[in-house]
Amino acid sequence: MDGRSPSAFQRGTLCCHCLLLETDDGLVLADTGYGLRDVRDPRSRLSGFFLKLMSPDFREEMTAVRQVESLGFSARDVRHIVLTHLDFDHAGGLDDFPRARVHMLAAERDYAAEQKTWMDRQRFRPAQWGSQPRWQVYPTTAGGEGWFGFDCVRDLPGLSADLLLVPLPGHTFGHAGVAVRQGAGWLLLAGDAYFHHREMDAERPWCTPGLRLYQTMLEKDRTMRLLNQRRLRELKHAHGEVDVFSAHDIPEFERLSGRSAALAVDDVSALRPSRRQRRAEARMGKARP
Repeated sequence: MDGRSPSAFQRGTLCCHCLLLETDDGLVLADTGYGLRDVRDPRSRLSGFFLKLMSPDFREEMTAVRQVESLGFSARDVRHIVLTHLDFDHAGGLDDFPRARVHMLAAERDYAAEQKTWMDRQRFRPAQWGSQPRWQVYPTTAGGEGWFGFDCVRDLPGLSADLLLVPLPGHTFGHAGVAVRQGAGWLLLAGDAYFHHREMDAERPWCTPGLRLYQTMLEKDRTMRLLNQRRLRELKHAHGEVDVFSAHDIPEFERLSGRSAALAVDDVSALRPSRRQRRAEARMGKARP
């Protein structure tokens, strides 16, 4: 599954990679991972199918809200959440942030709400959507203002022009990446547009058999999924100033965060900069994942 486990009979390990951005107007969270209620009562929130398949490591200290608090903030300091998509492992923490406006593509909200197929009902979980009155959605318009050859949604209300939604349909119909300017370059959280870092290899892209099967099982549009993977590979290798990473690849998380994916941020407090230093970097236009 993950390309790291020593045996095919041993469960692989993935992560739920979220970004926390500190701005002059409050905190912005890109994706939320699982939430407190998912951890405390998973069967009321998540499908039995995915609980059995994924066997999530439910640890309250690993939820986004607890890690935000460990940095000296409160849940109410998170003013905006930008979602790649509404799968249960990306949207589970929405209800933990009561003041946050939630931004996503309209196609994602509309299709998830239809609950059309059995698999849709397993992956899109309305029990996690108590924040719906605060959702703000955006159309996907082909030929819109571009970003490195991709369509994008700019000027999200209340957010800096340095944060964009980049449509990357395939995994879901309204799937998007979240692009954040970092100094002279960009971070691109590609969500579930791919799952394994070697899928971004220019010459010989590769993925584990387990993750290939998982992506195929969940894809809503195979042609678009594979096309967007190819476009992301081209972006990564043509534009070194764009750091592309997926939501579930542990080596990518550990490279960017500088810590083990098994540790909550509170466990590495000695490694993180002071709050004053983070604020100074925010004023200089630097984003810190």
